[in-house]
Amino acid sequence: MSSRKALVRRPSPRLSEGLVTHIDRSPVDFDLALRQWEAYVAVLRADGWETVEVAPADDCPDGVFVEDTMVVFRNVALIARPGADPRLGETAGAEAAVTALGLSVNRVREPGTLEGGDILKVGDTVYVGRGGRTNAEGVRQLRSAFEPLGATVVAVPVSKVLHLKSAVTALPDGTVIGFPPLVDDPAAFPRFLPVPEEAGAHVVLLGGGRLLLAASAPKSAALFGDLGYEPVVVDISEFEKLEGCVTCLSVRLRELYA
Repeated sequence: MSSRKALVRRPSPRLSEGLVTHIDRSPVDFDLALRQWEAYVAVLRADGWETVEVAPADDCPDGVFVEDTMVVFRNVALIARPGADPRLGETAGAEAAVTALGLSVNRVREPGTLEGGDILKVGDTVYVGRGGRTNAEGVRQLRSAFEPLGATVVAVPVSKVLHLKSAVTALPDGTVIGFPPLVDDPAAFPRFLPVPEEAGAHVVLLGGGRLLLAASAPKSAALFGDLGYEPVVVDISEFEKLEGCVTCLSVRLRELYA
């Protein structure tokens, strides 16, 4: 039977020390961030997702961005090897969580680097951003892990943002959406729809045409509504200060079978 589980991880008390690469650093209000995280998790639960908390990583400021720790295709999890050394401690707890769920586990090995935020899955196509955090060897190991399972891995350039999914995600019909000034090559995607705000490029598919997106993208929410989707809005302002978005705060597992 198909399941809908979402892995999440509580913010570290050191959240304000999280890495920033493409934006200026701003003060982070931890108490507000914690409330926003709790509200995000509550939205997932209210929509029928079973949330699974990954063990806290209090010594890892960026640990809340749990999506970066892995890529899951069918029942196989490829545990990431972060391209930023301060994030290497985030993966052990994430691996333990997916092992407990019964997934098969592979790992990205040195010298490969790969972070889950660089992966966009559209059906059986797996786009991987080749940029600052994911290197060519990481892409090769991703292909080795998932192409035998039926995936088509497509590498695309990423230079203007932290991760591929900082620039693009996809609608339920497979149309890739992005804020054009931050997308290296829109032509890399068969169908591309520009959105009017940076945060509007980030959606989580909740199911049934519902799209989870940030409150900082009201024009994009209106656009999606006009297209027949149902926007579900959350405030994640404190995580946006650390280049976070709605996708990287969870790992959505839609294709697990018991």
